[in-house]
Amino acid sequence: MALQRCAARAACAIMAARLIRTVETLMDSPFRTMDHDYLQTLRRLHPAWRLLAANHGPLVIGFLHRCFIEPNVRTLPEEEAVARLEDHLFQLRERFGGEAFPKRALDYLNDWASDERGWLRKYYREMRDEPCFDITPATEQAIQWLAGLEQQQFVGTESRLLTVFDLLRQIVQGTETNPETRIAELERRKAAIDEEIARIRAGRLEFMDETQLKERFLQMTGIARALLADFRQVEQNFRDLDREVRMRIATWEGTKGELLEDVFGERDAIADSDQGKSFRAFWDFLMAPARQEELTTLLERILALDPIAALGPDRRLARIHYDWLEAGETAQRTVARLSEQLRRYLDEQAWLENRRIMTLLRGIEQRALAIRATPPPAAFMQLDESAPRIELPMERPLYSPPIKPRIAQQVLVEGDEDIAADALFEQVYVDRERLRAHIRRALQTREQVALTTLLAEYPLQQGLAELVAYLSLAAADRKAVIDEQTPQSVAWTDETGRTRRAQLPAVVYTR
Repeated sequence: MALQRCAARAACAIMAARLIRTVETLMDSPFRTMDHDYLQTLRRLHPAWRLLAANHGPLVIGFLHRCFIEPNVRTLPEEEAVARLEDHLFQLRERFGGEAFPKRALDYLNDWASDERGWLRKYYREMRDEPCFDITPATEQAIQWLAGLEQQQFVGTESRLLTVFDLLRQIVQGTETNPETRIAELERRKAAIDEEIARIRAGRLEFMDETQLKERFLQMTGIARALLADFRQVEQNFRDLDREVRMRIATWEGTKGELLEDVFGERDAIADSDQGKSFRAFWDFLMAPARQEELTTLLERILALDPIAALGPDRRLARIHYDWLEAGETAQRTVARLSEQLRRYLDEQAWLENRRIMTLLRGIEQRALAIRATPPPAAFMQLDESAPRIELPMERPLYSPPIKPRIAQQVLVEGDEDIAADALFEQVYVDRERLRAHIRRALQTREQVALTTLLAEYPLQQGLAELVAYLSLAAADRKAVIDEQTPQSVAWTDETGRTRRAQLPAVVYTR
């Protein structure tokens, strides 16, 4: 019972923070006007509204929900995102035809990450050359809103009413200035606890019925999942702050001390705001090892209850607090990058040595920011190379006279040594990942596929080397079958136009 009361207090505290934030947002939000011009502007500019009104909205929302929201994935490398979208498009084209979604997967992803859409964020992680994708907070808001349209198992009212009463009691008790009143309230709660202990010792235990258990569990699930969306919004707020600081540094005309005072003053104001205080308190509460162990124990006990198991809950709820930690660490890394940007600006020696370069860069940044809202229709700047080529005199090689070969006439004798022939097989590079993708696509619509059928759909492009690669994939796959008793013949056309044939055992790939 003590653990359940602790979990209930934690849930109430989180709900209180969310209610207060929602009230503040509604008080300060321009939505309270809801006039026609504002709604027209919102419909034209807000990514969430554009996503709901898009022609291919079901494709975008279904793919992003399956790849980001459902598994709580914060970032996907471009290669993995393209592979997953290719599989998703293959299934849809099988149902609606290839004309329904004619573009490539990478073209779709780049289009969704463009400024005109704003549904994905495309960026480069530190020390990585491959771009990554992540959904934007507006996209997550649209997906969460659509998820709320689904028919709920039942609408619970008792737990919400109790939550409202509990929040009101916390507000009243937290603002009470009379010590006698506080002591009287604590004495009343103490007497109620003593009475409950006496009933338990007497063998009269009170339990929640199945309806109450399901109602509170579904409410907890909704709050837990909503917190993940809040983390993505917090991270976006920090990125906006980082962009604003960079713009201010690029266009600043005063002294460096005044700039630092302005920037640090704004950071202090953000840290001392309601959102900053709530996030810091939540993070400190979650980072405590005792709280993590308590949450793990509570979730395991609750998911083991028969009424809760009958609901078929997502098993990832057992580690939802670890998802919170991962999302919080992403926000913390964004803050660290902002601090690194300020640290570089404070480096006085680098500032003096690169003063001329920084002046040129500031000029370029100011001009870029000036035309940011109305970019020119055509290219206005051309770069010969993306980076300068530096050639130092001492790095040039010294002259070395050519070596005069000494040729001795010898008789070649046939040898019998065993020499490694690996170099002969490395003359042609075969992309094994491309072959695996062919096998996966073929198995999406059938339980098994023979190598001869697969080659009929995807003819050999690199001849014997590619055929050997298919055999090596079958040998490494425990589900594949190689029947040496049933020979098969495979034919292909080489680079010269000649037809080649090979005899090999029957190979069957299975799921």
